[in-house]
Amino acid sequence: MPDYNRRTTLYWWLATATGVATLAVSVYELRGAGWMDWLQIACAVALAMLAGLFPVRVPGTRNSLVVGEIFIFLVLLLQGPAAATLVAAGEASIGSYRTSKRWTSRIVSPAIAAVVMNLMGTLLALTLAWLEGSAWGGAASLLAATMLFAFGYFLLSATLMAAVPRLKRGEPMWQLASTVSDYRWVGLAYAGSASVATLLFLTYRQSGIAVLMVMVPLLLMLLVSLHFYFRQQEATEAMREAHAEAADREAALVARESAAAERHLQELRASERRFHAAFSHASIGMALLDFDGRVLQANLALRHLLDRPDEALVGHAFGEFMQADDRSALESELTHARSDGFQGFAREMRCVGREGDEIWASLHCSFFTEPGASTACLILQVQDVTARRRAEAGLHHLAFHDSLTGLPNRRRFLECLAGAVQRCKVDSSHRYAVMFLDFDRFKLVNDSLGHKAGDELLSQLSRRIQENLRPGDVVARLGGDEFAVLAEHIDHEREAVHLAERLMKSLERPFTLGGVDHVASASIGITFSAFGYDSPDDVLRDADTAMYKAKSAGRARYSLFDASLHAAVSERLRLEGEVRRAVDEGQLAVVYQPLVELATGRLSGFEALLRWEHPASGTLGPVAFLQVAEEVGLMERLSDFVLHCACRQLRQWQLAAPELADLSVSVNISAQDIAQRAFVARVGRALVESGLHPRHLTLELTEGMLMSGIDSAAETLADLRRLGTQVAVDDFGVGYSSLSRLAKLPIDSLKIDRSFVSHLQRGSDEAAVVQAIIQLGGTLRKSVVAEGIESADQLQQLRDMGCEFGQGFHLALPLSAQAAGELVSGHRPGAMLH
Repeated sequence: MPDYNRRTTLYWWLATATGVATLAVSVYELRGAGWMDWLQIACAVALAMLAGLFPVRVPGTRNSLVVGEIFIFLVLLLQGPAAATLVAAGEASIGSYRTSKRWTSRIVSPAIAAVVMNLMGTLLALTLAWLEGSAWGGAASLLAATMLFAFGYFLLSATLMAAVPRLKRGEPMWQLASTVSDYRWVGLAYAGSASVATLLFLTYRQSGIAVLMVMVPLLLMLLVSLHFYFRQQEATEAMREAHAEAADREAALVARESAAAERHLQELRASERRFHAAFSHASIGMALLDFDGRVLQANLALRHLLDRPDEALVGHAFGEFMQADDRSALESELTHARSDGFQGFAREMRCVGREGDEIWASLHCSFFTEPGASTACLILQVQDVTARRRAEAGLHHLAFHDSLTGLPNRRRFLECLAGAVQRCKVDSSHRYAVMFLDFDRFKLVNDSLGHKAGDELLSQLSRRIQENLRPGDVVARLGGDEFAVLAEHIDHEREAVHLAERLMKSLERPFTLGGVDHVASASIGITFSAFGYDSPDDVLRDADTAMYKAKSAGRARYSLFDASLHAAVSERLRLEGEVRRAVDEGQLAVVYQPLVELATGRLSGFEALLRWEHPASGTLGPVAFLQVAEEVGLMERLSDFVLHCACRQLRQWQLAAPELADLSVSVNISAQDIAQRAFVARVGRALVESGLHPRHLTLELTEGMLMSGIDSAAETLADLRRLGTQVAVDDFGVGYSSLSRLAKLPIDSLKIDRSFVSHLQRGSDEAAVVQAIIQLGGTLRKSVVAEGIESADQLQQLRDMGCEFGQGFHLALPLSAQAAGELVSGHRPGAMLH
């Protein structure tokens, strides 16, 4: 309350507190009312507040009245002062919200209305009760008492409401004569509202609620109609004033013709009146033009918009201030101005500022005739929409361009490619080529130098590509480190090949990332319009296929798409579908290859291996389908299948014979498994459901898999060790393990890769490597398992070297669960070595 003095503040708080207390007391008094009474009160509140939205202005005054008082007085007669207090407060809240933006007024108004209505309503109720018991009771007395009450309600509420501004000005609070003088029309309206309410009440007592249900909506419609009628009268009065002003201007023009000496002065005065609000002080640029497009008059906003003084605009064709490309369009529109059917035009065109800057403007042109003038002209409205145009251009750029490199994105590239495909279908001589680029080992940059360095490399790569393209070629970033190039108007396929070679050559120059030089390479797939494509998606798909061929051939090279690649892709899609069906239809099975203790021939466990019982091709090993399963996201399901089968089967064998309680089972896991923190929970679930002790489960992962993701793998391996499982490194010896890291990793055994065992000969390099791995395992206190033992000589050499465990076709083939069970039940120590 920054403008309230002490007296005003005290009065405001007193009025507000009293109003809140009055409302609380009113609600308390209505606690015993029935639901029908509350429904009437709620309807009255809604109708009074609705009426408050349509004030009726008293003709010839600044005052307006809200006829919601009819519903207030009606509720007073029907339900008593407490209910009328709630309705009066609701109606006053709408009125104060509509007429004032001050929160103080919006609070105190309904509070005062509640206090006054409760007080005056109580007085009216007492008066009516006295009249009922006297000889003066009757409809006439009721009507008179209610009208007097309404006038008293008006006087008291208006005086209390006017007290706030009077106290702020330091004036006396009570000025009854002034209140009556200022608001007499409103007081009469209150009395009229009370009379209408009394008549409705009498009608209700005589005919029941049905009459009210008909009369109240009709009354509300009448009041709304009256509101809009007075609004229309105000508009008509405004039009009369406008016509009067036009008549004044016309008279001024006549007077100007009578005296040449005063002509210029009269024109200026008429011009000021004519354009003071609608022209001179308009917030948008406006100009009067003749039918040839010359500027007759320009307002200040237009001069500011074009950054030119008035003398540089008046007398000049407006087309001089337009961009050359849009000037002819404006002249074409103006040529229709003299025709009978001309209704004006609205267009967005580019204007030119004094410094040559481009200004996008919305132009609206129509006829304009001054009152009393014998000739017409054109009025042109010019609104600056440059900011909107730039924002739209920015949004369009964001929608079709990559935010990092500024290149077109996949959506924009496909649009350009669709145009090229269509042009080629119309004209077969229009040839094009598409190159799909994927940068080799880009993930290594992100992992080693960080994503910021990866983004910088992508930005430099995009610039390097653009530098080596022909004018008109389109390069786009499709996502990640994938780019595509559309080369049109090529005479021969060798041009695209030369372009690919040029791009690969340019990538040999190092890129500087954080002060360190980095050399990049790309695998590029190329396809041509000669394949007769019908859709851009097919073009991009085949270029992508050719790129994967280049990547599988060793990276840093290009590959051309041909029909055989398409057949390979089709075969790959077929295989993906069959793998999905195999998982869903239960075509997968687990076989078990025995793991033998070489020194004693004792069966120590099994390695669980996945097999696909293909309905047409027979039994397939994991090499035939695991890569496809990994790429289509099925590895988690496959791993869980093998885990659950192996754990459940081993536990069944252990329970069948107590002497087999130490048997273990090994399961191979994928890189996707070890990268998921949830993998530990999946292993735990398989162990709990089968009842197998964790120490009897060994999880195998390859050396390359372990070392390529050692940071993330170490944490998962530690969790697996805490769970109690064993961890083995498979295919050991062919990777690039760091011995210092290997010693610290939570692993239990090393499995010598079969490539060393299969070429094992005494005195050979392979024998030296195997001997070194066995000694390394002993030094690190890790058991060693030799894979791929296929001959008795290999077995003997491994035993002589001190290798603890082995597996291979010489010892036993992978067995079905039934065959492995028979082996377990009849196994004798040493039997596996014979």
